[in-house]
Amino acid sequence: MNHPVQMFDYHSWATQTLLGRIKELPSSVLQQEVNTSFPTIGEAFAHIYAVDKCWLQVLKGVSMPNALEECLPLQQETLHYSVEEFAKAFTELTEEYRAWFRSQDDLEQTIALENPYAGSRSTRLSEIVLQTVNHGTYHRGNISTMLRQLGYASTMTEYALYWYHTPIAKDY
Repeated sequence: MNHPVQMFDYHSWATQTLLGRIKELPSSVLQQEVNTSFPTIGEAFAHIYAVDKCWLQVLKGVSMPNALEECLPLQQETLHYSVEEFAKAFTELTEEYRAWFRSQDDLEQTIALENPYAGSRSTRLSEIVLQTVNHGTYHRGNISTMLRQLGYASTMTEYALYWYHTPIAKDY
């Protein structure tokens, strides 16, 4: 299996693992306010979802400004999702990514990225996949901190743990 695809599988597994932990807690935990990078855990998951969707649009050839315009409203639309709704939305998005992966011959292909916040650059498709994974990892860490602030233990979502919970390779 190709490394960016495996890393995306890790990203999907880690998000679902964290959502699984949150399913064990009172449903109100998603909307409890905390003093951190996001006001609620629900807002953090909504942000991850919207940005994951945005990067998929970029991977599909949509300009980044258009992808942002299309996807950032999703953050508001998903803001008050239940844990089950987030799990379903992320599962469906994972399937969209997997379909995209199946359609690709070369993840090392370079594209022009017009980032309205950082400027223009050439980047490989694989780099965008790894950016998506890294962004999710960063914010899952935020969510773990938020859970602790609310008095709950989080769950481990380390890449090394993923190795032991999944088959070595998958074919899409």
